[in-house]
Amino acid sequence: MSEKKYFGTDGIRGRVGIYPITPDFALKLGWAVGRVLAQNGVGKVLIGKDTRISGYMLESALEAGFASAGIAAAFTGPMPTPAIAYLTRTFRADAGVVISASHNPFYDNGIKFFSMEGKKLPDDVELLIEQELEKPLSCVESDKLGRASRITDAAGRYIEFCKGTFDHELSLSGLKIVVDCANGATYHIAPNVLKELGAKVIKIGCEPDGMNINKDCGATDVNALIKKVIDEKADVGFALDGDGDRIIMVDHLGNVLDGDQIIYIIAREALRKGLLQGGVVGTLMSNMGLEIGLKELGIPFVRAKVGDRYVLEKLQEKGWKFGAENSGHVLLLDKTTTGDGIVAGLQVLSAMIRNKMTLADLSRGVKLLPQILVNVRFAGESDPLNHPEVINVIKEVESLLEHKGRVLIRKSGTEPLIRVMVEGQDAQLVSEYAQKIADVVKKY
Repeated sequence: MSEKKYFGTDGIRGRVGIYPITPDFALKLGWAVGRVLAQNGVGKVLIGKDTRISGYMLESALEAGFASAGIAAAFTGPMPTPAIAYLTRTFRADAGVVISASHNPFYDNGIKFFSMEGKKLPDDVELLIEQELEKPLSCVESDKLGRASRITDAAGRYIEFCKGTFDHELSLSGLKIVVDCANGATYHIAPNVLKELGAKVIKIGCEPDGMNINKDCGATDVNALIKKVIDEKADVGFALDGDGDRIIMVDHLGNVLDGDQIIYIIAREALRKGLLQGGVVGTLMSNMGLEIGLKELGIPFVRAKVGDRYVLEKLQEKGWKFGAENSGHVLLLDKTTTGDGIVAGLQVLSAMIRNKMTLADLSRGVKLLPQILVNVRFAGESDPLNHPEVINVIKEVESLLEHKGRVLIRKSGTEPLIRVMVEGQDAQLVSEYAQKIADVVKKY
């Protein structure tokens, strides 16, 4: 088996109730993962989730699967994805499980895994799990069944970790911060981190009901955050996504900063402090403006495939510490092992305080080129990206851009979408070109 059937770029994800996001598959998955881990003498896993109503169903099924393979499971309750990565390490667990579909609507859900080092499972381990899934489910002897338990202080432990990544001699006192938690897993974490560091915190998107996660809020819809920042005359706004591994920021003027601008600020501050080791890793979607801005600072920049796991792989290959996706995944390997929205936001706040500058002033060093993304809903086995008419329209647009822009078309690794991205110097033309390509893709 060389290609994965279930695992995408961020675990296994889909519509709840439609295979594979079903209780029977979750049970079998827990068993299959337990079987693979048990080969190394594994004994315990952590299971966390975001605030989706389907999380209760899936965590119970997963736990039953782990128990049948002889693996003990400890529940954390609602907890950000990066928190599970951290807690897996501190509890010396053998693996961590997160039940979340990140930025997707509540009717989707997903399951992803971390190794004992707090890193996403490598491809070869995911392939081994998929091989186990093809086998009939069995059960260990009763005296070897796994036990279930609950970790009651998980939130407090992670709050202290986040605070520990903020320079201890600094304080957020005097700053007014609006934080939008997307009605997701950070609702009881992010406001407390900022408040305990001294900020005046205004909360939105912090009342999850199981079905309002990411709905008109959070990192995928910052309109409510922009309005609140301006109305409250706040210094800055944080928009996290449903599982807390992404962050989008808003300055006091209502301008939105994405992952490209955030990593630029963090990398430049690390350079200023003499702490930058190597360069920055972006993705194929990273704006050319980031590349230009870093080049002006003398900071090397390379692109990885889209997906934070590929950014991480490139960072490890290079021995570098800083990477990001423009969607808001920011990896700071000098602080933690995976993308962490709260930790990334704290580093930007640290730069603001140390330089006595507003977020608007800090972001002026990078000027993003107009970049338009059009999503085309995709289903079926045929591949429209290989159709001659699609190939020809891409070549036509690339010719029109005259090497002053880019075209990128790819299938999403997390949703049934084809993403059409066009980047260039003229916003109106870029928008027209992106729609032109998308219209042809839709035909096939």
